[in-house]
Amino acid sequence: MHPTPTRSPSIAPTAAPAIEVTDLRRSYGDFEAVRGISFEVQPGEVFALLGVNGAGKTSALEVLEGLAPPAAGAVRVLGADPVRDRARVRPHLGVLLQTSGLPGDLTVAETLRAWAGTLTGPRPVPEALAQVQLADRADVRVRSLSGGERRRLDLALSLLGRPAVVVLDEPTTGLDPESRRQVWELVKGLVADGAAVLLTTHHLEEAEELADRVAIMRGGQIVLSGTQAEIAETQPATIRFTLDDDAPQPPVPTGVQVVGQGRRVEWHTRALQPVLAELLAWAAEHGVVLRTLLARAGSLEQAFLAVADGTDPRTTQEENR
Repeated sequence: MHPTPTRSPSIAPTAAPAIEVTDLRRSYGDFEAVRGISFEVQPGEVFALLGVNGAGKTSALEVLEGLAPPAAGAVRVLGADPVRDRARVRPHLGVLLQTSGLPGDLTVAETLRAWAGTLTGPRPVPEALAQVQLADRADVRVRSLSGGERRRLDLALSLLGRPAVVVLDEPTTGLDPESRRQVWELVKGLVADGAAVLLTTHHLEEAEELADRVAIMRGGQIVLSGTQAEIAETQPATIRFTLDDDAPQPPVPTGVQVVGQGRRVEWHTRALQPVLAELLAWAAEHGVVLRTLLARAGSLEQAFLAVADGTDPRTTQEENR
């Protein structure tokens, strides 16, 4: 998070898309950390950028935040270049970094008041404290806060200027489940008010709860992107069951990949409903009990893991580009 200048030229916070990234590349010497990614984030939308450590997420965010220029490509925030037009963009951009390094000797309220002095039209400090459930910690020094409380203070600072675009880099790191869900409700409130939110997280449950659209990165490239349903549909469904020792093996339908067999059977298929119907009809006809039967469509988690370990075929396609 970075202070916002108190005076800067105005920019239209209602411009659409709120964030536009086009063929962005970012390099460190000979190493290309971001290799031509493109995406947009609309006002009133949460876009989740996912990937294991080293995928290139933070390198991309630093360009969007105006901290570094791209090696190639373009980034626009509310229609402006976040590096060249930094003074115009910053009043409308709220950024939550993974770590903040706040002065430990100030109290929570003093920290917020000092930050508010750098902003144009900040929300009142008591409102900001209540927003992140820190009202009862206003007079506590920052160094005495728990990790979760400090994270909530970071979030309060990033939202103090009522930003139209919010970048949340691992926003719930260190938070307990209750605090995490409180942050989720806060993010939903931002979106309901029209803010555009770019989220990175290692909690897939968080992406599933909040994101309208998702992009999964590996090796500096976006391998999969779309709505959660669209991404889930790229993965095969799973049918898993256990047979009694004296039960016959069912015939394998066309197009089914057999992953586990013997008494514990696992099938992968792109046609869940007809394959499951065929299996159940066979079991009924032969009087076979399919114990611990599980039928599950493809999921965001499945897609993430397939990209992360390189087993999704699109991973190879992207890396060979």
